[in-house]
Amino acid sequence: MRCRIQVGPLVAVVPDRHDCAAVAGVSAAMADDRPPADRDRSRFGEAAERSGQAVQRARHRGGQAGRIRARQWEVTLVISIQAGLAAAIAALLAQKLLGQGSHVFAPAAAVGTIATAIGQRARRTFELLGGVALGIIIGDTLRFLLGSGPWQTGVVVALAIAVALLVAGRGGPLVGQAGGTAVLIATLAPMERGLELPRIFDALVGGAVGLVVVALLLPVNPLRVLDRAAAPIFAVLCEQLAELAQGLRDRDGDRTLRVLDRLRGTEDDVSRLHDALSGAEEVVTLAPVRWHRREQYHRYARSAGHLERLLLDTRALARWSSTALQYDEPIPQQLPDAMTRLGQAVAEMRTECRVGDDPRRTLRLIEECAELAGRAAASGVKSFGESLVTGLRTAASDLLRACGCEPDDANRIVRRAAGAGEAAVHPLVRRQLHRVRPTRALRARRRAHLAARMRMANGPASPQGRPAR
Repeated sequence: MRCRIQVGPLVAVVPDRHDCAAVAGVSAAMADDRPPADRDRSRFGEAAERSGQAVQRARHRGGQAGRIRARQWEVTLVISIQAGLAAAIAALLAQKLLGQGSHVFAPAAAVGTIATAIGQRARRTFELLGGVALGIIIGDTLRFLLGSGPWQTGVVVALAIAVALLVAGRGGPLVGQAGGTAVLIATLAPMERGLELPRIFDALVGGAVGLVVVALLLPVNPLRVLDRAAAPIFAVLCEQLAELAQGLRDRDGDRTLRVLDRLRGTEDDVSRLHDALSGAEEVVTLAPVRWHRREQYHRYARSAGHLERLLLDTRALARWSSTALQYDEPIPQQLPDAMTRLGQAVAEMRTECRVGDDPRRTLRLIEECAELAGRAAASGVKSFGESLVTGLRTAASDLLRACGCEPDDANRIVRRAAGAGEAAVHPLVRRQLHRVRPTRALRARRRAHLAARMRMANGPASPQGRPAR
């Protein structure tokens, strides 16, 4: 058995695998023929480079977290004031309606309702009330059957948590309140009678006060919350599309790879956008003073809901751009121009959503993007360039859907604009490409039709007919 090993321009043919291993060791030594000091410096340089990259990533994450906190200061202030106001009102109402006593659970329930994630307050309030009722039912039933004691408390809490998890399917206020109420019933009910009704009334008062404060007294501005959550994603899309276009113009593959890395770090922004969408929907549904914002909210929410898909489209564009540059494929000038138009369309869409205008300028920029993509396809691209053109058309279609177009209408607009771009570069070639090519069956029908016409032109056949073969 022979082994062929190449070291630079030299080729060695070794007849045995042991010799092959020996030559491989020699080749490794020849490949790393640097002095020990150079190798140590190289390792030190690599370690220093990795450390610098880690510090840069940490600095970037810290700066991003600081900017996020600065953007959320208004929402934080409003939620803090809402929680304090709800706790004070709940404590006052509990004393006025339920009599004097330590009504601790009423302000606690109100604060729990306010502090819940925006967009889930109404559902969490009902879960809180359901958890209290479930804990009381299970606690009283098992205390009546088993009595009181340490092991009875453990059984009561275990069963309450199990039933709550089966009902809810996950953790949350229902599970927490069921377990906490079961603990109170199992431990305090033997010494203090009548714990059930006050706790239920406290939960009702606190939950109702929390919802009233959120919906009537201090409702947040839904559009402002939504705009602050969507701003980082809009900024990332516009900046990275511009970077990607410049990387294609300069044929800089490292630049396009950096764009791909930055786009991969947007999961937290997308999660905050989903929370803001649900919170804004809750406000325009519950708060009467915000009902006049419903139409504008739905328009903005429709556009913001497609941002995650646009992020995926842009990541695909960055990936295809890096691959096309890696394989040294031709990049027509229309490709980076189309990406520039796409970034301008994203920025224009955000502006029109904020002011509530019709997306006319956005539609015009999207059509220009699709037309430039068609021109690039007709100018001559290879396999990865064709994928890049397809990705641009997909992103343009998704952006049209974000503007309110139906999927079929969006695809038709993109096809028409891309076809116009192709026809502007090679009109004759485009006409030939769309010409119907004759198939075997079509050619057979044409020959039969031609033979029939020739027989009709020659007249009727002779009585003798054709001679037999």
